[in-house]
Amino acid sequence: MKAGTMKPVHVIGGGLAGSEAAWQLARAGVPVVIHEMRPERGTDAHQTDGLAELVCSNSFRSDDSESNAVGLLHEEMRRAGSLIMAAADKHRVPAGSALAVDRDRFSAEVGRALEAAPLVEIERREIRGLPPGDWDSVIVATGPLTSSALAEAVAELSGEEDLAFFDAIAPIVTKDSIDFTKAWFQSRYDKSGPQGNGGGDGKDYINCPMDQGQYDAFIAALLAADKMPFKDWEKDTPYFEGCLPIEVMAERGPKTLSFGPMKPVGLTNPHDPKNKPAAIVQLRQDNALGTLYNIVGFQTKLTHGEQKRLFTTIPGLEGAEFARLGGIHRNTFINSPKLLDGTLRLKVRPALRFAGQITGCEGYVESAAVGLMTGRFAAAERLGRNPSPPPVTTAMGAILNHITAGADAETFQPMNVNFGLFPPVEDKDERGKRVRGRKRKQAMSARALRDFDAWLTGEVMAKAS
Repeated sequence: MKAGTMKPVHVIGGGLAGSEAAWQLARAGVPVVIHEMRPERGTDAHQTDGLAELVCSNSFRSDDSESNAVGLLHEEMRRAGSLIMAAADKHRVPAGSALAVDRDRFSAEVGRALEAAPLVEIERREIRGLPPGDWDSVIVATGPLTSSALAEAVAELSGEEDLAFFDAIAPIVTKDSIDFTKAWFQSRYDKSGPQGNGGGDGKDYINCPMDQGQYDAFIAALLAADKMPFKDWEKDTPYFEGCLPIEVMAERGPKTLSFGPMKPVGLTNPHDPKNKPAAIVQLRQDNALGTLYNIVGFQTKLTHGEQKRLFTTIPGLEGAEFARLGGIHRNTFINSPKLLDGTLRLKVRPALRFAGQITGCEGYVESAAVGLMTGRFAAAERLGRNPSPPPVTTAMGAILNHITAGADAETFQPMNVNFGLFPPVEDKDERGKRVRGRKRKQAMSARALRDFDAWLTGEVMAKAS
């Protein structure tokens, strides 16, 4: 069937997952319509109407494809022709061994590519409730901020109550306002990011040290600070463990932050090398110009006034100018292991597929990866082929298995990609013992890429036949 006579696949949501799904569909020769409600209707977290806007952080986390599960996912997506990864690689900024991007340029790159794609149409309006019945192939990629009308419709259709958690945003400060007589540049253990494409030199983070008295005072003030009140419908919603507000972490004990985002290990203060700080606040570059830095791990529910008052007590940030203050928003997801089949279709209405964070995957990269798979599944179906899921030994397959079958539906919670989702490797060392630690992760990564390449080759062969 030629594209001109083929019915389009409708993608609801222009975030990372929706953008990636649309790109994969168009690359396969399938027409697609992206329905994005911004700017007709905004959200509590988005600041622009750009496609694939990054709202929580500018980091795609580790880019180590040999021994880190998210880095492995990066590589699989690159091999599958991911638009999100291509834009991220083009607009990366220094972040040690992590992949961080200039968020504005990244979003603009994704938008330009989709606007220029001949098989992609972008429609700016909200889809209220379930899509029309004559839309026979729909991908719901409405992300963590699904509109209430659509969320309620999906819940009514599936017979499940919404599951939700809070996602938090860290504040951003201007580099020029940081006092470098107290702060310094250094990555933990001087670990550098990849060279080229904006890779770092081992000095990718700005570090602000605290002695024990300063840290104790900071924790006390943090616990006593005023927080923004929850709305009635938010009060019983649990937080996701991977993105806890800093004040919630502090409530778990006075040392929680010094063993978490404020841990001082692997860093040496050049202004006072003999004295080891009790805690260190790190800031990561947020744009290509290097003028903005976000405070790592400082997502918060504090009021804006309290944020300014408290965060300017951090040594080096006394005169900080905030380009954006922290915030928090509700994040909605469905009980995917119970509701979705192995190719992400809603069991009670197979014309609907789901992608991104609404499926219960967690993280920018994971959301885009699920969008990539959903787009390929929908494309195969539209072209008359049976969708072929990636092997469970791959990063994509491990995520897919977790959200559709591997997790317990009774206790299902959002999950980042990690090697715990992969089948164990049988590799043994020269002494005949099972490989462990870093070698085990490297073996899993090598197996994953072999199996992923074989899957891609199989898709190409199926397409040719």
